Amino acid sequence: MVSPPGNASVAHANRAASAAPVLAIDYGRKRWGLALSDPLGMISRPLATWNRTNRRRDLARLRELVRHHAVRRIVVGLPLHMDGQPSEMSEEASRFAARLKKEFGLPVDLLDERLSSWEAEREAPHAGGRSPAIDALAAAVILREYLARQSGQPMEAPPPGTGS
Repeated sequence: MVSPPGNASVAHANRAASAAPVLAIDYGRKRWGLALSDPLGMISRPLATWNRTNRRRDLARLRELVRHHAVRRIVVGLPLHMDGQPSEMSEEASRFAARLKKEFGLPVDLLDERLSSWEAEREAPHAGGRSPAIDALAAAVILREYLARQSGQPMEAPPPGTGS
């Protein structure tokens, strides 16, 4: 399905007016997967996987990354159960997003990340199961979905039998 020309030009104009990257975080207790968009918010790419140390150091590293890349917005993956209900980790990710918003003074959005790791593993079968590389790829999947929603592009349907 193609968007009407007016919608596409409005989305492009909005991206151009706020040309700065968006950072996505696949939040975890042991690791964070990170992905970054291009300044126009059109392309998502895996950036890194960070092993967690402690909250203070983790936030300091993240603050430096946000400053270095002039990030304008952060998207945090929200891990929900397959039926859409919140999980213990979704509550933790929500608290983390609120902390980022307060600490960095940037807009922080939560995005349903169901199946992002599955899709990352499907896109990179050579990465081997739940390796650290999958976390950065999962963040890129989250960011890709976020950017598509912001631009009004249609999303791919989930694979049959996945419950979404």
